[in-house]
Amino acid sequence: MRLQKFMAKAGVASRRKSEEIIKAGNVKVNDEIIDELGYKVDVDKDIIKVNGKIIKIEVKKIYILINKPTEYITSVSDQFNRKTVMSLIPNIDQRVYPVGRLDYDTSGLLLLTNDGDLTYKLTHPSHEINKTYISKVKGIPTKEELLKFRKGLRIEDYITSKAEIEILNKSKDSSILKIIIHEGKNRQVRKMCDAIGHPVLELKRIAMGNIELEDLKEGQFRYLDEDEINYLKKI
Repeated sequence: MRLQKFMAKAGVASRRKSEEIIKAGNVKVNDEIIDELGYKVDVDKDIIKVNGKIIKIEVKKIYILINKPTEYITSVSDQFNRKTVMSLIPNIDQRVYPVGRLDYDTSGLLLLTNDGDLTYKLTHPSHEINKTYISKVKGIPTKEELLKFRKGLRIEDYITSKAEIEILNKSKDSSILKIIIHEGKNRQVRKMCDAIGHPVLELKRIAMGNIELEDLKEGQFRYLDEDEINYLKKI
């Protein structure tokens, strides 16, 4: 971005006035005085000072909830050209990033934001937030298997924390479960269901804490409201 445009966006002055400030030698980029008007800055890396004060463009914080379909990658880009969740939120001016992950074959609630502090808080192991899933599994878990699930299971090299599980519906060869965990290890729900002998057939996340997917259609998104944003920030 041209330096005078950056200064205008940062609220220093109008673009024309910013040009005058540059020509006067009052602007430094990475501690080097810049007095040429065509100079371009890297807004993510360069440190720009006007009269000795660092200036930045204030980025509007955006908080998005998306109902991720299966067969979408939870990343900004993919080296194998698979579909990513970013293609589901066109015409967003700000850069946003997924908060945590949802597996390629898992659907449901996914948050995206440009608020790095909130992303860190929601994904750090020390900040526990319940994640609620609806899962269709093979077979029908017994009372003993449900109890094992609730107490914690050995998965590879770790033991899961206590979890919640209940049977919502059952048929001849499968059942629908509601599962709540507060950890977020890779494919954890699937591995836990495998551990009790009931592999996942379908998996959907419907809530993170009090933030719920509700009736948002698959592939669609919405902005979080003020109450939801404040709730997440207070976790």
